Amino acid sequence: MTTSAVLMMIVAMLVVWGGLVASVLFLRARPEVDDTELPDPDAAPPGEQG
Repeated sequence: MTTSAVLMMIVAMLVVWGGLVASVLFLRARPEVDDTELPDPDAAPPGEQG
């Protein structure tokens, strides 16, 4: 492989692995909300039990 091919391979690997690391760090800082954690929209607000 030529020097330019090796450099392009390294750049491509850094982009892919850097994106993976960035996405993992982002999800660790801001995890996705689970549907079971959302409040029930049909439930009465607290204090207004009827």
